[in-house]
Amino acid sequence: MQDDKAGGVPIRTVKSFLSKIPSVITGADIVQWLMKNLIIEDQGEAIHLGSLIAAQGYLFPISDHVLTLKDDGTFYRFQAPYFWPSNCWEPENTDYAIYLCKRTMQNKARLELADYEAENLARLQRAFARKWEFIFMQAEAQVKLDRKKDKTERKILDSQERAFWDVHRPVPGCVNTTEMDIRKCRRMKNPNKIKKSVYGVSEDSPTASPVHTPVQPARKPGKEDLLKKIIFLNAQLDRHCLKMSKVAESLISYAEQYLEYDPLLTPTEPSNPWISDDSTFWDLEASKEPGQQRVKRWGFSFDEMLKDPVGRDQFLKFLESEFSSENLRFWLAVEDVKKRPLQEVADRVQETWNEFLAPGAPSAINLDSHSYEKTSQNVKDPGRYTFEDAQEHIYKLMKSDSYTRFLRSSVYQELLQAKKKLENEQGRRTSLEKFTRSVVSVGFNRGRRGHMYLLTRTTTTCTYIAPSAQFSVSEHLIHTHTQKHIHR
Repeated sequence: MQDDKAGGVPIRTVKSFLSKIPSVITGADIVQWLMKNLIIEDQGEAIHLGSLIAAQGYLFPISDHVLTLKDDGTFYRFQAPYFWPSNCWEPENTDYAIYLCKRTMQNKARLELADYEAENLARLQRAFARKWEFIFMQAEAQVKLDRKKDKTERKILDSQERAFWDVHRPVPGCVNTTEMDIRKCRRMKNPNKIKKSVYGVSEDSPTASPVHTPVQPARKPGKEDLLKKIIFLNAQLDRHCLKMSKVAESLISYAEQYLEYDPLLTPTEPSNPWISDDSTFWDLEASKEPGQQRVKRWGFSFDEMLKDPVGRDQFLKFLESEFSSENLRFWLAVEDVKKRPLQEVADRVQETWNEFLAPGAPSAINLDSHSYEKTSQNVKDPGRYTFEDAQEHIYKLMKSDSYTRFLRSSVYQELLQAKKKLENEQGRRTSLEKFTRSVVSVGFNRGRRGHMYLLTRTTTTCTYIAPSAQFSVSEHLIHTHTQKHIHR
């Protein structure tokens, strides 16, 4: 793109009123070159691509701090390879302070500081008050070196240097293309991106021109770096890795399992009370007689059952029937300790210890020696997580033993089948309602002749109702085999 002889963008020197502007290109030339060589049909897309290149600092407008591309006669200039962002620059504030000092020492209109640059200079002067004399001396040395250069070369170098700092210290309100998320910076270990001075100077070294300063090579990894890498790789070997196919199967299985519990994918039965104004759903959730879906969910995992208050109650009843309820009661007591106000924690910890873990406790639980010793030490300094190890041990015991027996027990199976029985009863109830409606319909048809009959379970006679009378039919109306006529 920069090689004019190889078909790049034409670079030329433009004559101004009393001066010349060397090595410039126009924004329109850049857009045309991009559309021609990259086969871009949309002009807006070419302008967008060129703006991205300019935002990275590979080309820049010679009279503006905002790095964007315009499809007009605005003059642009290519950046020197030394200042390319591909060199992994991380310029320090001392370099920026030297650059701003250089600008103030040269009495030229094109080098005057903008308002935001003057504010940055004042802030840096306060921050580097102790070493400001050194910074000022470095800036003076750079100015002396620049004065020895050709006027045209100096003008080009000044604009390239300004564009470099427009990328790394952009105008307020512009996007900083070199800025990264701090979390990514902590994770990323790029050995090529090391801190280096833009001007190749330090406090103990002589000054040098930025154009002739070689790029500092990356530091070779030493013994400590290799040891850290070995430790990191060993840690990666210990991690439990799964194939993507296994992960996908697990996710699909989980989604299918919980499909009927997602109201966005499966309509709820009964209907959503927020939409239909029917509170049956809330009544079922609040009742202590769980439905089939609710009971079925307890079988998904031990955590699902512990999250449901009704599930915990049913599991506790089952454990009481087996005389092993102390494990669940201890687990619930520890959960209660975690939710208590801080001033009540110490007393509640002591109560839990006396009930479940103290010698001769009325509801002693079975703990391994390691967990018991650690819990005994924690009780001396009570807190919300005093029983953390003991609770984890009891949780694993219940999950591997009591929970599996509960799922196989008749208690759980009866709860699982209770919903089906309820549906059968509702079916019979629906049939009875249909029969009742048919009786009412027949009654209205016979009302044309001036009378109708209602049949009851206990009587063998029919009750006469006038055609104009209003009536209601009870759910107890059933078929009867005998009837007597009643005449007016």
